[in-house]
Amino acid sequence: MKKILSHITRGPSKSKQSDVSAPLPQPETPFLAIGDIHGRADLLLQLDKLIEKNFSGWPVVFLGDYIDRGEESCEVLKLLMSVSPEGSPPVTCLMGNHERMLLDFLDRPSQYARRWVHNGGLQTLASFGVSLKLDHLSDDTAMASTRDQLLEAMGNEMVDWLRARPLSWQSGNVWAAHAGADPTEPMETQEARDLLWGHPKFTQDQREDGQWVVHGHTIVDVPFAQDGRIAVDTGAYATGVLTAAVITGEEVSFIQTPGG
Repeated sequence: MKKILSHITRGPSKSKQSDVSAPLPQPETPFLAIGDIHGRADLLLQLDKLIEKNFSGWPVVFLGDYIDRGEESCEVLKLLMSVSPEGSPPVTCLMGNHERMLLDFLDRPSQYARRWVHNGGLQTLASFGVSLKLDHLSDDTAMASTRDQLLEAMGNEMVDWLRARPLSWQSGNVWAAHAGADPTEPMETQEARDLLWGHPKFTQDQREDGQWVVHGHTIVDVPFAQDGRIAVDTGAYATGVLTAAVITGEEVSFIQTPGG
């Protein structure tokens, strides 16, 4: 049974009162946006059943951060690769900053190993059957060997798929991006770092162009739609709660896995 949590809310942002006359999210067609999975293939499968039962045929956008922290990153990537953007329903998988960290490690292991590993990369390596000792992080030869093992385990198709992930997606006045965006810049000209890692003003200032951004990256206790933001990262890897926003053009509601 689907679990509907909330709908569009209005209220003050941290810096100024919401403009109650601002447009609501108006996608060209209703769609769902799914928050950070972080290696929880079990939750992805649970949420997929809810969607299939209640929203079959709707377009779906995944907001990135499929890997790290949870124990099943390899399985999550395989599941996502099995769906098609040209299929019915169309499925779009955006890039998150954790996918970017993985790709940076593959490109320059000695430079980026420590950053990735300390942000959940160990669990991703383990899911591909690759082990790494933390005291080897400063050993360039060991890091190159670890990278080579991971490349072999992932295969070219998976690596190419990750590199091809888009940074944003649009339908009507709703944009999807992993970490949000710079509210002072047009969505069409956003910097990659702001879409992947967030912008300091994103949670402070409301956009003034009527565009909404649905995003993950920043964990919230309760998902919400307010002040031009639709936040859906509910910390699935730790909480067991994976969230999808249901954006219809008339309202925004949320469905979740049960948690625990």
